[in-house]
Amino acid sequence: MIIFLISLFVSIIPAVLIILWLKKRKKDDPLYEKSCNFAIKTGAISVLPIIVVSGVLFVAIVILRLALFPNMNQLVYKAIYSFIVLAFAEEIVKFFCLKILLKNKFSEYSWADVVAFMAIIGASFGVAEDIIYAIGSTPIMMIVRGITMGHIGYGFIMGWLYGKRLYTGKKIFGVLAVLIPFILHGIYDYSLTQELIELNDNIAIVGVSMAFVDIVLVILMIRFFIRTRKKEQYNKPLIILDSPADS
Repeated sequence: MIIFLISLFVSIIPAVLIILWLKKRKKDDPLYEKSCNFAIKTGAISVLPIIVVSGVLFVAIVILRLALFPNMNQLVYKAIYSFIVLAFAEEIVKFFCLKILLKNKFSEYSWADVVAFMAIIGASFGVAEDIIYAIGSTPIMMIVRGITMGHIGYGFIMGWLYGKRLYTGKKIFGVLAVLIPFILHGIYDYSLTQELIELNDNIAIVGVSMAFVDIVLVILMIRFFIRTRKKEQYNKPLIILDSPADS
């Protein structure tokens, strides 16, 4: 039990540190901190709607499979399950969490702020998910999940692209903000399915590679915030809402 608790604690430390670091980007801006707190709560609570959305998609896929494709190949089914039930459900709900935050909880935000909010949402969801997945998991697996921090990396991509959509006004970036994290997430989940690994042991390298990509994305996110502190395009206000967030 002690080893389990220590492993769980160690696994969530990296994400918690990222959240605290992003939250302190603007020490003298209480409105920004308030929005970060909302992002933390929303990201953690998003576990619940994600479970609902995943459940609905799972039932729909099972019904379609039984009605139209009763002889569907197991690898094909696992691909659909990994991409739709898992990856799509999680990414689309997290995206709407960002939309809700931007609409209701902030009066003025920049491109960099959008990236920070989305990364915090991803990190908070990741911590909640790590706690849930810790049940029945091994200490090594818990620590690996804590180090890779895929949800932060996907949140970085989503936030950057959606910020670019707001900055340029080009809707294509809004589509890519969901599409690219969804594809990366789906590939990662599918690469870990037992059926795929049993097909060929060498396929395991895909999962390892995707885990490495997740780590690189987090590093790129940290580099982004360090290098863009004084770049106007990332720090000037994108949207000013009609009513203040604290009204």
